[in-house]
Amino acid sequence: MPNKHGDFIWYELMTSDADAASRFYKSILGWSVAPSEQPDMDYRVFSAGDEQVGGFMALTADMTASGAQPCWAGYISVDDVDASVDAIKAAGGSVLMGPSEVPGVGPFAFVADPQGAIFYVMNDRSGEASQSFAATEPKIGHCAWNELASANPEASKAFYGEQFGWVQDGDMDMGPLGKYQFWWASEKRFMLGAVMPKMPEMPVSAWGFYFRVPDIDAAAEAIKVNGGTLFQEPIEIPGGDFSLNASDPQGAAFGLVGPRK
Repeated sequence: MPNKHGDFIWYELMTSDADAASRFYKSILGWSVAPSEQPDMDYRVFSAGDEQVGGFMALTADMTASGAQPCWAGYISVDDVDASVDAIKAAGGSVLMGPSEVPGVGPFAFVADPQGAIFYVMNDRSGEASQSFAATEPKIGHCAWNELASANPEASKAFYGEQFGWVQDGDMDMGPLGKYQFWWASEKRFMLGAVMPKMPEMPVSAWGFYFRVPDIDAAAEAIKVNGGTLFQEPIEIPGGDFSLNASDPQGAAFGLVGPRK
């Protein structure tokens, strides 16, 4: 299925230690990691089996001095990067970097929504459909869920709906925490994730990404053994799978989803 405007097409870890991150995620998710062909940059591509899922980017001293910290970011496909950047700024978002160009792939920009959650927009001209997000069937090692914790979920729904055609349909009551509202890709082709209220302890709104594992309890143990921090032990979610939240040894937060064996 070809990717459309508004689809997640890539996931990127910005990290203070690319070697350590490569070892950690390989132990948790079984990813293989290989250097990219980008010059003058420590950028590594990780794959689940034969399919590329995303990349690891080593933070430079200049990035760290400017306040950059280890984190995950998602790339959203757009038909026109310049037009998307203009629309994002007009809607109250901001541009953090770019637009620029990845040789052989296409233009991109690093942006933030009006509540401060960061993401990339990219016009992928490689001619290959991304398999990074497993939109229609479970795939081990791929992203299974995209979750936005927002300081203003209603404003976020309006923003992302206007920019990317996303539709909110269905929700789950979390009691005092508010509603967990499900998001569908344009034309309701598939469910891409959800938006929820940001927890008070979170400094800013942020995207979180859940990757699929074959055994959630084994993954939870591997996180602890390999120096990560488990924020939330596996809990059952609708559909029978289990999810957890954690951070890697460098401090980047991520999620996992999978069955209990």
